[in-house]
Amino acid sequence: MKYAVQQPLLVASVAVAVFVVATGLRAQVPVTINPQARLVPATELRLSGEVDSNSPAVWDLIRGVPFLYIATSFGGQPSTARGRSLTTLGTAQPVTLDPWPGGGVWIEAIVPDVDGTWYGYYHNEMPATPVCPGSNKVIPRIGAARSDDRGRTWEDLGIVLEAPASTFACATNNVFFVNGIGDFSVQLDADSRDLYFFFSQYERASVQQGVAVARLAWADRDEPEGKVMVWRTRFWIPAAREVADGDETTWAFGAGVPIFPVSDGWHDEGTTTNAFWGPSVHWNTYLQMYVMLLNRAKDTKYNEEGIYVSFTSRLDDPRLWSVPMKILNGGSWYPQVIGLDEGTGTDKIAGEWARFFMAGTSRHLVHFTRQ
Repeated sequence: MKYAVQQPLLVASVAVAVFVVATGLRAQVPVTINPQARLVPATELRLSGEVDSNSPAVWDLIRGVPFLYIATSFGGQPSTARGRSLTTLGTAQPVTLDPWPGGGVWIEAIVPDVDGTWYGYYHNEMPATPVCPGSNKVIPRIGAARSDDRGRTWEDLGIVLEAPASTFACATNNVFFVNGIGDFSVQLDADSRDLYFFFSQYERASVQQGVAVARLAWADRDEPEGKVMVWRTRFWIPAAREVADGDETTWAFGAGVPIFPVSDGWHDEGTTTNAFWGPSVHWNTYLQMYVMLLNRAKDTKYNEEGIYVSFTSRLDDPRLWSVPMKILNGGSWYPQVIGLDEGTGTDKIAGEWARFFMAGTSRHLVHFTRQ
């Protein structure tokens, strides 16, 4: 889907309470700041791979020289490109995932470990026909993988998060999904203690649709199945273990309580919707805050009403995210940033200025300010 480049640009501004520790005191002191985000037109820049998901970026050293790697996915097949900078990326090359989990795979997030191992997290779409006979739609879920060769090959670590079973909306007007979760990003906290998932939730009930949050203890990154906990209002709820025939163990996940719920659902009668989805989260070194970019869909074909931004100073309490503010009318899928600092700037870390991408194309810089 093409986006309207002539849409008016907006400035998003919202007061956010952050917490600082007073010298010599144990108590945290709230300080209100006013972070803002503004899009500034720039020369067009395209990623070298085709894109229909979030596109994670990683810096890594080759013989002491920093290279930028970008993972792009299209049509259920992930690829990786590398270059000395965003403007010198080579051709995107398909990657392998073994064993393949079935369906289509989109690698939407990568977290490099201190030992050079990459941990990837993928959106996986499985056919809905077993539960909705005759349907051509799919059910998304989230899986994990690991790479020791900078993303050329991936070892599958299993499905780590999926929607509760038996909650399918087979008659939905959503053009893609009858249920499921996906269209996500992740962010590791500053202490490398917990990995947070920010994902789109497409449950059958409207009250369970929107942008939800889960977390995985980083210590469990090599064996993540059954370890992800879903945020539900004030608590993190673990998966329930289910033992199938034989020794096979499966996991049942409850629905999260959305931090940004829909006001017009994906599966209601009619073709309109009013729903935030497709979150992309980064740590902003200039604001010293986390920033989330969001799509806001206006219909069940995922046509966009606008692109929005939200801020928080902490990941451990999802209630602290600010009310999303619009930065662009219309727009296209998968808004995200890529930071401009060589060696550090990625989709997970950016500063005062960053490249703003939608669908793998950047026609704007985004400028963050605080008051």
